[in-house]
Amino acid sequence: QVQLVESGGGLVQAGGSLRLSCAASTRTFSTWTMAWFRQAPGKARELVAAVQWSGADTYYADSVKGRFTISRDNAKKSVYLQMNSLKPEDTAVYYCAGGVTFWRNINPGGYNYWGQGTQVTVSS
Repeated sequence: QVQLVESGGGLVQAGGSLRLSCAASTRTFSTWTMAWFRQAPGKARELVAAVQWSGADTYYADSVKGRFTISRDNAKKSVYLQMNSLKPEDTAVYYCAGGVTFWRNINPGGYNYWGQGTQVTVSS
């Protein structure tokens, strides 16, 4: 059974940083597009960032460009999201997602596997 386990969420002041990690339990991790989505209360789940299977290509939502960085380590079957200059509007539950899909796929339905989510709260 494939599992994605996130860690690294928490409470931070505006302007601060957090690093999210996601570890996968699958041998096929290196073939997957990996992504971070987020969902704030009352809002739809949205793609924050995605990384192509080799790490060569990345996608960012306009709202996080220049502040967030996605990376992956296929040897460790892990993907990371470095979040800098955090804003209160970044507050949400962040989900790790993966699957064999185009690396610019912004549709949550395109990802087969999901983590349980980790809360990120940014105070003003």
